[in-house]
Amino acid sequence: MTAVAIDDFVHKLATVSGEAILPFFRTSLGVEDKSRGKAFDPVTEADRAAEQVMRSLIRETFPGHGIIGEEFGNVATDAPYVWALDPIDGTKSFIAGLPAWGTLIGLLKEGDPVYGLMHQPFIKERFYGDGASARYRGPAGERALAVRDCKGVEEAILFTTSPRLMNADDRAAFAKVEDKARLSRYGGDCYVYCMLAAGLVDLVIETELKDHDIVALIPIIEGAGGIVTTWDGGAPAKGGRVVAAGSRAVHAQALEILNG
Repeated sequence: MTAVAIDDFVHKLATVSGEAILPFFRTSLGVEDKSRGKAFDPVTEADRAAEQVMRSLIRETFPGHGIIGEEFGNVATDAPYVWALDPIDGTKSFIAGLPAWGTLIGLLKEGDPVYGLMHQPFIKERFYGDGASARYRGPAGERALAVRDCKGVEEAILFTTSPRLMNADDRAAFAKVEDKARLSRYGGDCYVYCMLAAGLVDLVIETELKDHDIVALIPIIEGAGGIVTTWDGGAPAKGGRVVAAGSRAVHAQALEILNG
């Protein structure tokens, strides 16, 4: 596959998934809890419809590719190319009618994230990158994405989806970073990672991520000049505890505090 072929195909996936999702947004859609007695973990028909249409298009166009999907499991994950799909990242915001959600489409080559796109079809925004560059396309036009050179955690805008999603030890470690940050806010899911790539947020700290939650975001953040790793500085593509930062200085300081 050429770079142009990948780009065109991923944008096609974004378009068809958005067409599947939008008829359900801000309607009285049914919500299923797939938590099995744990913390509320909603899924909707919009999630399933979007993932099905993306899977069908991938199978039709690239039958030899693998798929990692949130709603319908994984297929051929040992293939050279594997797609990571999260049809609605931020389902809790989605069912509440808030636009802080998006469709994540990522591509792995030999296990490494090489392309990612976040699509917010209601706002009509797309953030995408290949690790070397990243771009925005939406109502504000089209432009390159670039992170902000924040000098330290004390000057940083920090986000996490919710500290309540963390275990007690991780929550305590996060609180140490939060105490030092200039501003701390909660919520946003995938959207805040794109705001980091756009230079508006400086630091995102999460735990308990799945691979489909983060694969698409890695090439966007890195393409905009940022850095994303696990809490111990490792590769983040499998999820878990993740730290994303716009500057190396903020990232290094955050890891030191989290692991202190």
